[in-house]
Amino acid sequence: MGIDTMGKVLVTARIENLTDVENRESGLIPADQVRFVEVDDALVDTGATMLLMPKSLIAQLGLRHLRTRPARGIGGAVAMPIYSAVRLTIQDRDCALDVGEIADGYPVLIGQIPLEALDWVVDTKNQRLIGNPEHGGEQMIDVF
Repeated sequence: MGIDTMGKVLVTARIENLTDVENRESGLIPADQVRFVEVDDALVDTGATMLLMPKSLIAQLGLRHLRTRPARGIGGAVAMPIYSAVRLTIQDRDCALDVGEIADGYPVLIGQIPLEALDWVVDTKNQRLIGNPEHGGEQMIDVF
């Protein structure tokens, strides 16, 4: 393993437009009209807070711009466009999340909030996500 890949965790993620999912479940649209993307190289980034997606994927999903929030990145302060919610699925666990926009050319970034919601822990040694050992590896939601 080279120095450039040490600790790097890539996962397959399915990301669906949550409004489309809800409309399908209500019988308003057929299943084949739910907009989604599946990426094989979503980067688990414990330094990021939320789910971040390139602008082109946000457009492909038809997400609605909700607001712009101040954010900090490597380059300093930036204005982060925030978009309507998606259903994120990683390794058969799913959650609903708003999306932050990043520039095209970057991978989908899976930050701390999605990891917490899905109850995944990063196993950097083996470059994978594992179920939270404190919960017996099973997905659990803390309510307090």
